[in-house]
Amino acid sequence: MHRKRNKSLGLLELVAIALGGMVGGGIFTVLGVSVSLVGNLTPVAIAIGGAIAILAAYSYVKLGEFYRDEGATFSFFKRTYPRSHFASSAIGWVVIFGYISTLALYAYTFSSYAISGFAFANDIWIRKLVAVGIILLFTLVNVWSVRGMGKIEDLMVYTKLIILVIISVILIHFGAPNLSNFMQGLAEDAGQISFISVLIVSSLTFVAYEGFQLVINAVKEMRNPDKNIARAIYLSITLAIVIYVLISVGAALAIPAKDIIMNKEYALAAGAGAVIGKIGSNLVILGAILATSSAISGTLFGSSRQVSVVSENGYLPAKLSNRKNGIPQNAVITMACISSLLILVGGLELILEFGSITFLLVSFLMALANYKIRVQTKSSTILTLLAMGILLMSSVLILYYEFCNQTYQMFSIVALYAILTVGAYLFARKKEFQIKNNTRPQQ
Repeated sequence: MHRKRNKSLGLLELVAIALGGMVGGGIFTVLGVSVSLVGNLTPVAIAIGGAIAILAAYSYVKLGEFYRDEGATFSFFKRTYPRSHFASSAIGWVVIFGYISTLALYAYTFSSYAISGFAFANDIWIRKLVAVGIILLFTLVNVWSVRGMGKIEDLMVYTKLIILVIISVILIHFGAPNLSNFMQGLAEDAGQISFISVLIVSSLTFVAYEGFQLVINAVKEMRNPDKNIARAIYLSITLAIVIYVLISVGAALAIPAKDIIMNKEYALAAGAGAVIGKIGSNLVILGAILATSSAISGTLFGSSRQVSVVSENGYLPAKLSNRKNGIPQNAVITMACISSLLILVGGLELILEFGSITFLLVSFLMALANYKIRVQTKSSTILTLLAMGILLMSSVLILYYEFCNQTYQMFSIVALYAILTVGAYLFARKKEFQIKNNTRPQQ
């Protein structure tokens, strides 16, 4: 999210930044997938996913307070492991491709809702082309019209939050007569569905909480970072959990499960239309479009700066660090192209699962870095180790689910990570070679 450097950000503004990044396309996308896997236990799984996010945030908070570096994830790991060029390169590549996957996820969700009222709504290629088109639109905005984007972003963030709360209240109101059936279904699902399945869904929903670390990117502009980093991150995750649980409960009460599963990507719009009518459907579509638009814009803006920083450190092609009028145009365009390619070659679930695994692994690496300097960051050894264990377990659970149900997608995800590893290794070796050449004459 764009902010003037001389602006002093308070707690409410920092919470808005984090919620702007978190409440994007994630909840709209994961709802249908979650219900298909765990039924009425979806709100429980989403809440557990939020608890995992809070554990992940613990290390981000401690490292953010200690380093106070707006480079966040990449800078934290690089400063904790300064001698390992491969580690620095790998974390840079993984973080960036995590953002690329969320861009693809938000764009895919945008297209699903934007065309949901048309006869061609189920045409997969039209949906993909619309998704690529919205990325192109915000690429142009970020490259040529960044001035004023901060105000537009704020307007979209606050409007989408209000609309999502209204949608939740309406669905719960209309679904209230079904409360006893929902509770009975909840009890039945609790007895039939394994806890492992619930944890798998919780791991998949983790991507819906990605974005809280954007608070740390604003560390140079915030007031009282000693207190506000922690307050903003924990408060924003808590509010996201409340919003997500309200939406999932409202959907479960008002929309038949079979309809949510059948209309996965745009289940809320279809369900609200059936319950409330066209006004309800349009309200959900507007909320989804605003949510995904603000998330695409903010993610493309912030992550392109991350690409530029990684490039400046020598772990990506040098041209990606070039800026024109302060804008890393090459980075913006490159991220847009790769996310568009991911949309064209992959499906919704592949993008969702790749994004969830990526941010789980990145969060695990942040916990690992925090564990190494836990004395300096004054962190709890137990909490840090607990976070590491749960984050690693969640990543393994998603791969296990893929192995058992969609082996092709699992191999696709593994292949993507293999490509990232090779790329990171080559640039790390190049960096080491350059350092040796530069230092050799001085010896």
